[in-house]
Amino acid sequence: MSANTAIEEGLLLAGGRFNLVVLASRRARQINAYYNELGGGIGHYVPPQVHSLSRKPLTIGFEEIAAEKVVSDYDEA
Repeated sequence: MSANTAIEEGLLLAGGRFNLVVLASRRARQINAYYNELGGGIGHYVPPQVHSLSRKPLTIGFEEIAAEKVVSDYDEA
């Protein structure tokens, strides 16, 4: 899945551009933290939930959102 496709699909699932960016950036920080604590044996963060050719955490976050592995708690009121 390309990054552009992931962003387009994520827009529909996250409830808008702002929500998509916030959700993807939070997930990217979690992925960074996961890779930084590898070998430390702590295990507080969830590893990436999709297989990606990209090594960029933000792109992986977008792909996870498009694959519905990460969901927003956005409430359409």
